[in-house]
Amino acid sequence: MVSYKLRTLYLVIIILLACLQQLFAQQNIQFTQYVFNSISVNPAYAGYKEEWFGQLALRSQWMGMNGGVKTGSLSLDGVLDERSRRHGVGIQLVADAIGAQSANSLYANYALRVQLDRADRHRLSFGIAGGITQYSLDGDKLRYRDEGDGAIADGLQATWHPDIRLGVLYSSQKWYAGAAVQDLFAGSDARDVLEFSGNTVQSLYRRLHAYYIAGILFQLDPGLKLRPSILVKDDFKGPTSIDLNALFIFQDRFWVGGGWRSRAKLLRREYQMASADKLSGQSALTGIAQFQVSSRLRIGYSYDHMLGTMSSLQQGTHEITMGITFQHKHDRIRNPRYF
Repeated sequence: MVSYKLRTLYLVIIILLACLQQLFAQQNIQFTQYVFNSISVNPAYAGYKEEWFGQLALRSQWMGMNGGVKTGSLSLDGVLDERSRRHGVGIQLVADAIGAQSANSLYANYALRVQLDRADRHRLSFGIAGGITQYSLDGDKLRYRDEGDGAIADGLQATWHPDIRLGVLYSSQKWYAGAAVQDLFAGSDARDVLEFSGNTVQSLYRRLHAYYIAGILFQLDPGLKLRPSILVKDDFKGPTSIDLNALFIFQDRFWVGGGWRSRAKLLRREYQMASADKLSGQSALTGIAQFQVSSRLRIGYSYDHMLGTMSSLQQGTHEITMGITFQHKHDRIRNPRYF
């Protein structure tokens, strides 16, 4: 029994470290291809493309590792008023699982898009999203040595938790910048937690996160553009996550590039005193591509390769997306959307 408990403790520690190594991973989901559709990062993005746009994203993290993260997302957003394009709305469903844990979410987004100039080249958007997440733990997926061990939960345990997200986004034809906070209700009700054989399992819940995004567009040639961007993510407890990406755009149809993801010690945190600072500095390289198959269909693929100690324990992360534009019956020529 003692050896079993020690193995269980080691397994929990490995899982927690693995989660922290991938952008504090399952605290909050982050797709590599958020660069094509940032509604999962900032609710003020709803309606940015000024046409109804749906996207399916499937992400398989840490391939080859038992219990690796599997994530799926389905989103739809657009504008309610075709002429002024002032009110953006959207909906997003996310299913996320790691080992025996899972979190399934549904969010409704609204963005007020303020026009800043007569030519409508600059917009300032204020967004809010409300949603609910089902957190669950399936004891049948856990391996154990002793039959009837009281430390193992029987069957599926689940609970629901509400959430609010807020965001602001400035966008023009050449650059954008925004900030958002997610999981504003995190830890608001300590009584509403899953119990695992009498012990609360609060690690299933996400923490308050802040996202800061920015990007710019350079015209290198009549048929070639460069789109660098940055995303900074902070949960105010662990190390700060930084994503740097750069994409080349050929003839407005083929996007290809890569990125670097790492963590930075921007602020002194409590974890540094307990972890010998080893949770900072973990990095990953990403490759990203998207092809505009037609005026309505686009397909994307990305691959993440972790650097450091976990690189030999898994076979990378794969992510595929498919985006569809639903054109309005009163179609008009719109400026291309690069962000």
